Amino acid sequence: MKRKCILWINLFLVFMLVAGLVVPHTSIKAEAKTKKKQVLIVYFSATGTTKSAAKKIKKATGGKLYQIKAAEPYTSEDLDYNNENCRANKEQNNENARPGISGKVKNIRKYDLIFVGFPIWWGKEPMIIRTFLESYNLEGKKVVTFCTSGGSGISGSTDGIKTAAKGAEVIEGKDLTDVPYKSVQKWVNQ
Repeated sequence: MKRKCILWINLFLVFMLVAGLVVPHTSIKAEAKTKKKQVLIVYFSATGTTKSAAKKIKKATGGKLYQIKAAEPYTSEDLDYNNENCRANKEQNNENARPGISGKVKNIRKYDLIFVGFPIWWGKEPMIIRTFLESYNLEGKKVVTFCTSGGSGISGSTDGIKTAAKGAEVIEGKDLTDVPYKSVQKWVNQ
């Protein structure tokens, strides 16, 4: 009787396994290893400050770093905020401005988590960030923002990022200006 019971249990388990209702323990471990999140750290940095913050995130996540480069690089005259006719000011005053980008991320589909970093220009993200985000299908991706700033926080950029990153879950990140690596690591791990 005991042997018949064990035989029936084994047959039942084989049936469940073949039917896909039971997954062997070793398969679960293998799947967990292969499902490691792919991280991309995208940044635009006109002066190098945001690049420094992006490198700290790369170190903390082991992700891939990608720099957004303007098709027409910004000069110091373009960034002279005291001149209302400078390129940066003109772009920031035009919600439809989409500065050209040089290069493209290869196979953005493979990334699950995308950090997007930028300096704050007049209280929000530079328009080149919207150019970048609108250039890709980000549906189902998680986009976490970070910025560097001389005074304004990141909150003024959130609406523009959400609009440009259609279909993505946008998470308002934080200002990483002069933030030490250990603090960046702690933030990233949260």
